[in-house]
Amino acid sequence: MPDTGNPTSFSKKRLTLIAGPCSAESGEQVLAVAEFFSRYNASGPRLPVDVFRAGVWKPRTRPGSFEGMGEPALAWLADVKKTYHFPLATEVANVKHVESCLKYGIDQFWIGARTTGNPFLMEEISRALQGCSHPVWIKNPISPDLPLWLGAVERVAKYVRGPVGAVHRGFGMYNSMPYRNTPLWEIVVELKQKHPDIPLLCDPSHMGGKREFLRELAQSGLDLEMDGLMLEVHPFPDRALSDASQQLDFGQFESLVDGLVFRNADCSSTKINGIRHILDDVDDSLVRLLAHRMQLVKELGQLKKEGNISVLQFGRWNEVVRRVTELAKGQGLDEEFIRRILNCIHSEAIRLQKDILRES
Repeated sequence: MPDTGNPTSFSKKRLTLIAGPCSAESGEQVLAVAEFFSRYNASGPRLPVDVFRAGVWKPRTRPGSFEGMGEPALAWLADVKKTYHFPLATEVANVKHVESCLKYGIDQFWIGARTTGNPFLMEEISRALQGCSHPVWIKNPISPDLPLWLGAVERVAKYVRGPVGAVHRGFGMYNSMPYRNTPLWEIVVELKQKHPDIPLLCDPSHMGGKREFLRELAQSGLDLEMDGLMLEVHPFPDRALSDASQQLDFGQFESLVDGLVFRNADCSSTKINGIRHILDDVDDSLVRLLAHRMQLVKELGQLKKEGNISVLQFGRWNEVVRRVTELAKGQGLDEEFIRRILNCIHSEAIRLQKDILRES
């Protein structure tokens, strides 16, 4: 497919801010939001809105709810671009969506959580975007599956000429309280560690589900050195046709963005480096202690094999957990944190001893 859009690159040199209503509900609505963003950007040195976002097709969980205005809304977004010169972004979930967006000059695309988790759809959409230089953002799948998320990024990157980024919007767990979607920040940390080259946005709107959570979630994303934010903004959020509780009005948007704390990335002070050297020594000691423990586990496994003793004794292990967690609590450590560490150590110990028992 030819590249007929107006590509807009994104950069990791400064934070990216993509904002706008959850859904394009009318021409008047999207123009009102764009007019506010234009005034906001012109009002002084602050984090500017880079891209205007609005959903055109809304994949809903159950039928009968508002599913977006469809292709007519693309014409409203084109008016936003013509009048206020904002690059435009919207969600695409199939090949026809891509074709319509290219026809109306949409500049950036995002892939929603439901679509990201479907490799067949991702392949079709990626092929439809072949040769395009438009930036594409891939939201995490509903399930906490990092390989599935990265696979979606890789599929798109294989076909497009433009940049491909990721969006963290939280994960759909059975009980995500108090949030709409559980953050599971550790998955984001792992993604950044493995692929620091992939631009990564935080979507606190979908993560929080309620506007009172958005500031803390946005700040958490920035504190983890994510590359920007995607926020939902509506002139009258309580009247919104979709996701009313998670959208910000104009004043709430200004308050949230202006209240963000931008941390200093340079942490090379003498005191910090001194503590880091000590931490390195502690980490080295932890590794040596774990190696010593596993050597003892192997010796114990050999004795169990000779005595025809089962690998696992629940009574003994429960006593270890009780004793160590009590010790940890006395040292001010979180009990659940210690239990997770003990479970990892125990799983490895069982694996080692089972290997010994299988040896001829």
